[in-house]
Amino acid sequence: MKRIALIPFVFMLSLATPLLADNSLPFSTVFKGTDRFEFLKKRAVAENWSSYPIGMRVAVVGRAMIGTPYKSYTLEIDNHIEAPSVNFYGFDCWTFFETSLAFARMVGEPQVNWTPQTFLKYIELDRYRGGSCTGSYLSRLHYLEEWYADNNRRGLIQDLTRDLGGERVAHSTDEMTINWRQYRYMAANPSLREGIHEMEERVSQLPMYHIPKSRVAFIESGIHSGDIIGITTRDRDGIGTAHVGIAYRTPDGILHFMHASSPHNYGRVVLDTRLSDYLYHYTSDTGIMVGRPLK
Repeated sequence: MKRIALIPFVFMLSLATPLLADNSLPFSTVFKGTDRFEFLKKRAVAENWSSYPIGMRVAVVGRAMIGTPYKSYTLEIDNHIEAPSVNFYGFDCWTFFETSLAFARMVGEPQVNWTPQTFLKYIELDRYRGGSCTGSYLSRLHYLEEWYADNNRRGLIQDLTRDLGGERVAHSTDEMTINWRQYRYMAANPSLREGIHEMEERVSQLPMYHIPKSRVAFIESGIHSGDIIGITTRDRDGIGTAHVGIAYRTPDGILHFMHASSPHNYGRVVLDTRLSDYLYHYTSDTGIMVGRPLK
């Protein structure tokens, strides 16, 4: 294996002015949408979001961002330096749930800590293997299967998939190796491909469980608002992950799927239909994974 030099991630931010250190990226690169961040903070104060348990905080933050446009590849922010980042002006399915989760965790702190620095700390905690961004693209959790395993191992979530009746499935990951030219970091640094391939091989060895969609209606009562719902799908080597969103139970008791929907559907963040019904919109969808935020 070729060794890839890792650039230490250093992001320094005072409460008033962003201060940059060597090998960091400009504040305007890593944090887009300060006005929307401030708007969410005002809602959090007005509606007392901090009084809710973590799962409900995730749900209300996600609900507040409904209507935000869908935007792909917002994490591809540089050719070389990987850094925790956010773009409140547009989300894909993954950045929508992790932004909701990071904001919900931030709101659990005293209001004086509700800053971009604290928010990005929680993005780093969630997005990177072991909770640490090394500055390398390889430190990011690129596959949902590994996100569940890594965050469950660290006690940040409880992977409830197996407990709710999930069954083990065969799976493998190679999408990034096959489509490497679509990713800015790999296109600019082809040497990353070997590390990505080795990561995919490790992820393919992780045990994976899903709840078949035929059973989801029967276990919806065990899913809470704010749970992270991964959608599984058929691929050529078994089962993979295709989409992700947040569970949201409305006052009538119906459990809905809240997600950033791609441009060929809604093209924005939406509160969609009942979760068990949503799974039948696409014949390739096979079931779900369920992760419950713990802190």
